[in-house]
Amino acid sequence: MKRTIHDFRVYQNDHLSNDYFVLYLDCPEKMPEILPGQFVQALVEHSPATYLRRPFSVYHVDEQLNRMALMIKVAGIGTAALMKLSAGDTLNLIYPLGNSFEMPEGDHALLIGGGVGIAPMYMLAKRLHDLGKKVDVLIGGRTSKDIIEPNLYREFGNVHITTDDGSLGEKGMVTQHSLFSGENLPFSKIYACGPDPMMRAVSNLAKSKGIDCEVSLENLMACGIGACLCCIVETNEGNKTSCVEGPVFNTRDLKAWQ
Repeated sequence: MKRTIHDFRVYQNDHLSNDYFVLYLDCPEKMPEILPGQFVQALVEHSPATYLRRPFSVYHVDEQLNRMALMIKVAGIGTAALMKLSAGDTLNLIYPLGNSFEMPEGDHALLIGGGVGIAPMYMLAKRLHDLGKKVDVLIGGRTSKDIIEPNLYREFGNVHITTDDGSLGEKGMVTQHSLFSGENLPFSKIYACGPDPMMRAVSNLAKSKGIDCEVSLENLMACGIGACLCCIVETNEGNKTSCVEGPVFNTRDLKAWQ
């Protein structure tokens, strides 16, 4: 898929909390097709300590209005600078990058997002819903403050929540949710994005239940085009770059996860 570079105009910066915000962006030209799971590389201007572009999953896209949204968690100087953007400011993006989630063969999918890892699940949930698939979305976080915009996902399916401290939803990790209490689970495929330990736990659970599983890796991506080789992942077919041949991988292909 051809990569495009555009200066997007910020038309809204929605501060959801002290740590999370959503940038709503207008594109000056017709955007190319963006698939669930793909990401952008954002140029952080007016931040002298930020030399490299920052990767962000595409949260959702409005093809009719030619708009895109990015859900971002403040994690350092670069993301803190982006949080200060205001309506009318410009954000330069290279996009769409990476591969995308594969649609399941069955009719029931479970989408799991940890913290800001829920971001790529919005487009995926919409795509699955449009295809007539049954969708369950499980959102996990340390506290209720890490559960971001859960009501948006209810348009596409059932929403379940876990928090480590029990401040919202069920208490515990996502893999401890009561969805997994039965011996035979109804899901034909599980998708996950979030902290590495969470995704590995989900992968192990899916494997134990004989369910196909895809994860979107949150590796450091400096260039986004496979040139710097800092996001290498060891697979059963050799080393692959997360930014070009990922970020979505089937867990059966990840050598270190077997």
